[in-house]
Amino acid sequence: MHDSPGAVPVVVVPGGPCRDPAYLGDLAGLARTRPLVILHPRGTPASGGLSRGWWTDADDLIQVADHLEAPAVDVIAHSAGTRLALAAAAQHPGRIRSLALVTPAAAWLTGTPHDGAALAAHRSEPEITRAFASMNGESPGDETTFQRALEAEAAAGYARWTPVERQHAGVGAMTWAASSAWFRDIPADAAARITASPLPPTFVLGGRDDLLSGVAPVRAYADALGAHLTLLDDCGHYPWIEQPAAFRAALGDWLARVSQ
Repeated sequence: MHDSPGAVPVVVVPGGPCRDPAYLGDLAGLARTRPLVILHPRGTPASGGLSRGWWTDADDLIQVADHLEAPAVDVIAHSAGTRLALAAAAQHPGRIRSLALVTPAAAWLTGTPHDGAALAAHRSEPEITRAFASMNGESPGDETTFQRALEAEAAAGYARWTPVERQHAGVGAMTWAASSAWFRDIPADAAARITASPLPPTFVLGGRDDLLSGVAPVRAYADALGAHLTLLDDCGHYPWIEQPAAFRAALGDWLARVSQ
C-alpha cells in the first residue's frame, strides 16, 4: 500500500469470481500513486467460507470503508467483481465516492448479446478455438470440470497468447464451489435496482479485443450506468498486463479527476 496520509483509500475488488487477488499484481504500478486496499471477497482462498452471493457480499466492501474510518472510498473493480461494486453503490448511497469498472462482466446488466466470437474472427490460434468450444459447452458441474474449463478458456482473456500472458493466466486460484456460491440469492430485479440508483461518478475501462466480456455489451453497460467509457486497443480482459502504460494512465487520470 502506498502511504499517503489523508488520501481517500482506493478499495480494489478482484474478479473471477472469488479469484485470489494475486493476479492483480500492483495494477501496473498504480499502487505507487494511491493507497490500494485489496478486498479478499468471501470465497477467495484467504477469506475463509463461501460467498453469500455478490448482492449480499456488497456489505463487506462497506465494512472495509468503516474499518478504514473513511466516509467514502473510491473503488476499482475487475470483471465479476464489478457486480459487487455496483451492488455496494446502489445499496449504500454516498459510501462509494467513485467507481472504476475494469473489463466488466457486462451482458447481464442490459441483455446485450455477447460479440466475442466476432471479435475473435482474426484469431487463428488453436487455443482460441479450444477456448470457444469450452465457453459454448455445458457449464461445469464439479471442481474437476471447472478447473479444466478455466485452463481451456484462459487464452480468450488476452489479445495475444505469448509467454507473458500464459504465465499470468496461472496466477490466482479460484474454485467451482466459490464461483457457484457467488451467484446465489441474487434479487431478480438487481439489474433494474442498480440502473435506477443514483450512482457515483463511474468509469468503465474495456479492451477492444476482450473475448470474455465482448465490446458491444460493455458499451451498452457503460451507457446504462451513465459512465465514461474508454476502450484500449490491442487489449483483452487484463489491461494492466497487456497495456500497462495505457491502463496506468487511464486509471491515474480518473482517480486524479475524482479527487479534485
